[in-house]
Amino acid sequence: MKFLPENVYHVYNQGNNQQNVFIKDFQFLYFLQLYKDHVSPHCETLAWCLMHNHFHFMIYADSRCLELKKQGGLLLDPVTNGFRKTLSTYAHEFNIKNNRSGALFRPKTKAVCLNDEAEQNNRFINRQDYYNNVFHYIHNNPVDAGMVSQPEQWKWSSYRFYTGSRSNSICNKQLALQVCGMI
Repeated sequence: MKFLPENVYHVYNQGNNQQNVFIKDFQFLYFLQLYKDHVSPHCETLAWCLMHNHFHFMIYADSRCLELKKQGGLLLDPVTNGFRKTLSTYAHEFNIKNNRSGALFRPKTKAVCLNDEAEQNNRFINRQDYYNNVFHYIHNNPVDAGMVSQPEQWKWSSYRFYTGSRSNSICNKQLALQVCGMI
C-alpha cells in the first residue's frame, strides 16, 4: 500500500482462508481502538464497517501521509505503517487468546485509490458519485451479506453515526459529506 495526499482510498482485508477474525464484541472494540491509535492520527476516516471475517475503511489521505518512517529496511508512509501495526497487534492478541498461531489476515491489505478508479471510469460516473457509491457499499455490506435487513441494525459500522443514533465516531462527518457530494 502507498498512500498519497488528496486521495480517497477504500482499504479492506479479510481473514485468512475467510475465517472469522471478529467474534465477540470486545474483539470489534479492540480492533477499532487499535485503528484509532495507529491509523486515525495519519488520515481522515470517512466510513468503516467491520464484519466477522473482514473489514472496510474509506479514508482520505492528506499531507500527514508524506511523513515517511523507517520500519526495518523499509520507508513506510504512516497510514501503511498504521494498518500494519493494527493488524499485527490484533492478530498477535487474537492468537494468544485463541491458542492458535499463524496468519490471521490475508497477507496483503488492499488499498484502492478511488481517485484513480473514478478517472478510469469517468465516462460512467463522476468522482463524487463514485465516492458516494463506495460509502454506501461499505455501510450496506452487512445487509448484502444477509446478516441484517437494514444497515442501522449492524452496530459495527459508521452508519449509525451518520444517522445520528451514535454520537461519537472515528469519522470526519463534515469531510465525508463534502467528499461524497452530500452537502
